Amino acid sequence: MVLADKTLEEITIEPSNLGKALNGDRVRVRIRYAGRGEVIAVLARAKTRFVGMVQGDFLVPDDRRMYVNIYLPHHAKRDANEGEKAVVEMLGWKGEYPEGQVLEILGKPGEHETEISSILSEAGIVHNFPIEVEREAQKIKMGIHEIMQSEVPKRRDMRSASTFTIDPVDAKDFDDALSLKSLGGGRCEVGVHIADVSFFVKPGTALDTEAAKRANSTYLVDRTIPMLPEVLSGDICSLMPNQDRLTYSAIFEIDMQGKVHKEWFGRTIIHSVKRFTYETAQGVLDSGNGPHVAELKTLWEIAFKLHKERIKRGSIIFDKDEIKIEMDANKKPMRIYVKEHLATHKLIEEFMLLANRHVAQYFHKISGGRQTGTLYRIHDTPNKERVENLKLFLQSLGYKIEGNWKKFGHKEINDLFEQVKGADIEELVQTAVLRSMAKAIYSIRNIGHFGLGFEHYTHFTSPIRRYPDTVVHRMLTKHLGGKTVSPSEVADYEHMASYSSEKEKESENAERESIKFKQAEYMQTRLGRGEVFDGTIVGVTEWGLFVADKATRCEGLVRIGSLGDDYYEFNEKKFALIGTKTKKVFRLGDNIKVKLAEVDIPRHQITWELTV
Repeated sequence: MVLADKTLEEITIEPSNLGKALNGDRVRVRIRYAGRGEVIAVLARAKTRFVGMVQGDFLVPDDRRMYVNIYLPHHAKRDANEGEKAVVEMLGWKGEYPEGQVLEILGKPGEHETEISSILSEAGIVHNFPIEVEREAQKIKMGIHEIMQSEVPKRRDMRSASTFTIDPVDAKDFDDALSLKSLGGGRCEVGVHIADVSFFVKPGTALDTEAAKRANSTYLVDRTIPMLPEVLSGDICSLMPNQDRLTYSAIFEIDMQGKVHKEWFGRTIIHSVKRFTYETAQGVLDSGNGPHVAELKTLWEIAFKLHKERIKRGSIIFDKDEIKIEMDANKKPMRIYVKEHLATHKLIEEFMLLANRHVAQYFHKISGGRQTGTLYRIHDTPNKERVENLKLFLQSLGYKIEGNWKKFGHKEINDLFEQVKGADIEELVQTAVLRSMAKAIYSIRNIGHFGLGFEHYTHFTSPIRRYPDTVVHRMLTKHLGGKTVSPSEVADYEHMASYSSEKEKESENAERESIKFKQAEYMQTRLGRGEVFDGTIVGVTEWGLFVADKATRCEGLVRIGSLGDDYYEFNEKKFALIGTKTKKVFRLGDNIKVKLAEVDIPRHQITWELTV
């Protein structure tokens, strides 16, 4: 399938007419007849580096969208041995196969470092920083005492405010902190304090160039590949307890109903007095005892009101499960479980959303609605085809959605989520709804955020791990200083928005693949035991059933040929496999019991079989 540049028309390309084009390539197409064409030229390759296994004189790519193996001449194989994983640069196309050369030998398939390196290489993610970037970061650290002394008089001093952070137990970088001060009369001052990365990372430096290139931090099961060097991300910029830190703050005068009466944006200095984890903060809320209990209770009361008002205004509430994998010292998975979603998660989420939304509203207000290069986080409305497909899917589960596709909005989705809450298919339905929607992206053209129900929204609260947030801080500094963004900067921001959106997807794919790797490795330890797993059918295809274990969310395939007792046909409209003789039905959302049949660690794949 090819998407035409000007008309956005989809053009079908048969495999025989690909003309050596690969997935994501920019191509020139000749239209043969209605809706179909052939590639006559490859204008730009989307990808030239591939990860895979060396087999004979070829690399067999891990990327399933790469439909052809890469030929490796003897001189180009370096010392890669049969069966090893390697990174290969595709040099050109000679005859039937593309030709390449080995850039890096990753190691034996299935081993931890080999698989993690493969995932990172496939996504184009590099761990180590260039020497010049590390040198600039170290220079900042060496001069931090003088920097702090000179900055204090220039900033709003918030060090006397009761300030703390709430983060995951294994967090290394603390982007945000909250402060609370009672103002009397049923109002209080809430400060959302964000690491002032833009103060330390200046345009034109090696630090900024590398941060823009990475666009975000990547979080794999066993490591973080940071956007910024550790000196900044885990020290100078991180809002650690008992340290003065430079911040960019959104400060709100707010009542107990969550109504904002005044707002202020600007550079500050803070001193966090406590580092909470989500669990320890929740313990204080639940027990009513502990450090900063009064502040936590007040912030939770306001956050709860903000949450209720957000739903009322149109936010869609996704409570998707998050998987946690515990590993031993050798990185072997010991336990996989679904993390509990706590009230403290919601507390932090609501105040970050509040700050992001109000910064975006400020940008809109000062621009008068004109196009000024402001960076927004946008989320388009679902299109007709996706909604109609979703409605068919939901009907197959017994949930009928009334009205036409245009009326399938925030209220209908939240009502649906309430109907399935606590049911075995809750996760399945939420995933299906999420997939029916467009993906949120960065853009300088604001169309609002459908999922959140916000007319204006941006990312302001995580500059240590997201480059767009750093750019938003720079924009805010310009506007607060009465300056405007130049046309050349607008063009740069437009490119950066598109690039950052793509890099975000690459990181998310790498994160998911690392989880699948560990899930496969975990299940291999349980292979051969005859253990029975309670599963849910989460996908139905013409070649079998995809089943997820309820306890670990490990997903695998039950091959259609292994069903055995009948000939099964795929009914696309009913999302089911139906036996032609017995009429036995395996339907999406059904609960079934399965056993492990096979685990392929290098491919991160699990195969189930039904229990008798």
